[in-house]
Amino acid sequence: MKNVISRLLWVARILTGCAIFALGFDLFLEPNGLNAGGVSGIAMIVHHVTNLGTVGLISAMINLPLFFLGGRKIGGEFFVGSLIGTVGLSVSFDLFALLPPIETEPLVAALYGGILCGAGLGLVFLCNASTGGSDIVVRLLKSKYRNLNIGQISIGLDFVVAALTALVFGDITNMLYILITVFVSGQVVDAVVYKFDYSKVAYIISRDHEAIAKLITEKLERGVTYLYGQGYYSGADTKVILTAVKKGQLAQLKELVVRQDPNAFIIVQEAHQVLGDGFASYSDDSL
Repeated sequence: MKNVISRLLWVARILTGCAIFALGFDLFLEPNGLNAGGVSGIAMIVHHVTNLGTVGLISAMINLPLFFLGGRKIGGEFFVGSLIGTVGLSVSFDLFALLPPIETEPLVAALYGGILCGAGLGLVFLCNASTGGSDIVVRLLKSKYRNLNIGQISIGLDFVVAALTALVFGDITNMLYILITVFVSGQVVDAVVYKFDYSKVAYIISRDHEAIAKLITEKLERGVTYLYGQGYYSGADTKVILTAVKKGQLAQLKELVVRQDPNAFIIVQEAHQVLGDGFASYSDDSL
């Protein structure tokens, strides 16, 4: 039963991501002749040139061969997720096209369209799925170039689509707005995929290091590592506590430390994707 509920929630998250993307596209981008790159951008160009079909239908036709390739290369779950994302996005495009577009300045449309499209796409990527098309290409490139963020790869590909849009519509100003959309969308994708998973790393210097380490282990259920150091002024050897905690545990960590030793020295840093016991685990398909 739990597995069925988990699968249903997985599908719901993918469809929610598709809906958010389509809202950004239909309400902000398409009415202003903008796109978020990728297959939706290509579909918009084809629809403009040929005046055939709809953006959703053209997107589906481009997506079908690509998601079969992605499923073969990345895995069965990605194949199914991409199929759901492809159909969900195409349906969402045509569904939300019925809504009246929001009349606003092109710059505002570029910004808000990029935010919504990036948020939706990031949510889909988190589900080990895609909306098809160029997103599959992005995932394939990510598996090869592990040091690049998925948003950076997406920006690079979408820049190409933006250039094509400028050629088709013959409007350099329009292309500049699209570049804003592409950049914002890529940044939001990275924010959703990576930054929401931020944890905190704390370095704690205290004479009561033994008691503090015990409190962290028992109260926060987090591991502790000792780093050995030496005070410059005193020359005394000391143990520096190193620990990683979830962002929501930071206030409790500081409270525990200060209550034990009001003079403790605490250094807190952002930790991007902590891997290990109690945190995320690494896999070859990790984003």
